[in-house]
Order: sequence, then C-alpha cells, then structure tokens
Amino acid sequence: MSTTAVTAPLSGGRRFSDRFGDRALFGLTAGASFATVVLIALIIYQIVHGAVPAMSKYGLGFLVHDTWNGSTIFGGGATIFGTLVTSAGALLIAAPLGIAIGLYLSQLTSARTAAVIGPLVELLAAVPSVIVGLWGIVVLEPIMRSTIEPALHNVLGFIPLFGAASSSGAGIFTGIVILAIMALPIIAAITRDLFLTVPSELKDGALALGSTRWEMVRGVVLASMRPGIASACILGAARALGEAIAVLQVVGYVFQAHPNLFDNGVTLASVMANDATSNNTTLETASVFYLGVILLVIELLVNLGAQAIVRHYRLPSVTGGAAQTEPRRTVDVGAAATAIDVDM
Repeated sequence: MSTTAVTAPLSGGRRFSDRFGDRALFGLTAGASFATVVLIALIIYQIVHGAVPAMSKYGLGFLVHDTWNGSTIFGGGATIFGTLVTSAGALLIAAPLGIAIGLYLSQLTSARTAAVIGPLVELLAAVPSVIVGLWGIVVLEPIMRSTIEPALHNVLGFIPLFGAASSSGAGIFTGIVILAIMALPIIAAITRDLFLTVPSELKDGALALGSTRWEMVRGVVLASMRPGIASACILGAARALGEAIAVLQVVGYVFQAHPNLFDNGVTLASVMANDATSNNTTLETASVFYLGVILLVIELLVNLGAQAIVRHYRLPSVTGGAAQTEPRRTVDVGAAATAIDVDM
C-alpha cells in the first residue's frame, strides 16, 4: 500500500504584515540615522551662529590672545593652551597605566581575579565628574601642595615645567592627574577587550617556540593590536578634552599660558561651563560660543586621526570582482618565528 504526500501550493506573495514589518523596520532605522545627522547639524549651526560676532571682531587672532577681561577684550589662547596641555599630560599618564591594566586582566592573571578587578575598573568610569573633582579638592590638592609638587620641583626644578609649587595645590598638574583618572578606565576596558580577541594559536605558538611571557606579549599581543591600542588612547584623549566640571574644580581660573604646570590655568570646557550661564555681554557670550567652535574642531581632528589609523591598518582585497577591505594582520601563524624575538 503506498501513500502520496500532499503538499500545499506555495503562496504567490508575502502577507501584508510581513511587508509592513519590512517597511517599518527600514523607516525606523533610516529615521533614527537621519535624525542623528540633523541633530548634529543643528548643534554645529547653533554654535557657529552664536560665535559669529566674536569671529567677525577678533578673527583668527582670538586663537593666540590670552586676555579675557569680561567686558571688551577676549581671547582663547590660554584656554587652548590649557586644554592641549592637560589632555596630553593626562594621556601620557593614563595610556601606559590603562594598557598595563588591560594586559594584566586579559593575559597575566586568573579569570577569577579578572572577574573581580575588571568591573571595579569599569565602575570608575561611572563615577560622576563632579565627585571626582570634589575628591580632587579634598584629597588630591593637599597632597599636591605638601608632597608631590615640592618633590618634583626639588628633583626636576631645572625644567620650566616643574617650577615653584602652588600654594593651594590647584593648578594644571592637578587637572592632569584628575583627567588621567577619568581617562584610565576607558583605555583599560577597551584594551582588555582587544587583547582577549588575540587568537590563542598565536600566543601558544610563540610560547612553543621558546618565547618568554614578555616576548609573547610584545611580539604577538601588542603587535597585533597596535591600531586598536591607538584608537583606545584617542578615545581616552577625547574624554579628557571635553571634561569641564572636574577640571574647573581643580585647575583654577586664571587666563595665562605659562610653562609651569603647577600654576593655575583654564581650559576650553572649563571656561564654557563657568561663563555660559553668567550675565554676560553679547560679545562675551559670542566668545564663549567661539570657544565651543574651537573645541568642536579639536574633537573632529581627534576623530579623524582615529579613523586614519584604522584605515592605515586595512588592506584592499578583491573578492568576486568587488574591492573590499579586510584587517591587516600584523602577526601571522606561519610567520610567528619571525615576528617574535626568541633568545636562543
């Protein structure tokens, strides 16, 4: 006895609910994307429009003059100097510490220890900046005034950067330390996740060839993740560039571009936070907007630098006649012996 399977004919088209779902999905995602572009365009327009009076009056000379008298003469030179110095100094401190933390959590410790320390490092990024600034006033400034700044001046006082210590503990150097603390968890978390993606075959191959743990880390982990490390450091620098409240609390409010890191100063973000809601004249308000334009340009240059680094580490390839890009592998399994320095 034989049986014949009965099959239902295939439907000739989609149901209305399916077509509606596809169109709704496309409409929502496209709308969100275009809304973001419009929002950014409106923000840029408003900031540039507000800065037009100051741009017309001062031109590019605003970038080098450091006078800010609150009535008729305004210049952004001191704020640009303070922003670049504090951000660069914070990156010099936070980058090696963050990379070291990322290496320790991903390569050098047990999973149990990493599970405890990792969330604590990430929790540091969640601390509000005003709390970090308050800690800087209550705890860090007295230590700077009594111990750290006098010690640095006694040892490195022949360098203009380490001049006479501040009498209050507030200053550019204190701001650098605060910004380093705020940038540290970003760099540490990103580099940790990057190092965890390094294939175990590469690391095991390096160790099998006789490499020490340090040689494996240097020749495989760090070498293969150089673009990611650079991007993480740039993100940390971007965090430092835009910080306002914590810096305003510890750096002081003196418009000067002085090489002594222990002196008071200002940054772009701290002046904007302090003067944006004050009873300003029209020209001072426009000058504050001008500072915002400068900060936007600096942040844009930082982001373009990060994108340039990523593009540099991509190689063009041809697949199916269409040009594509794929990540450049700094270390290859077959060439592990040449990528690692092995002491024989």
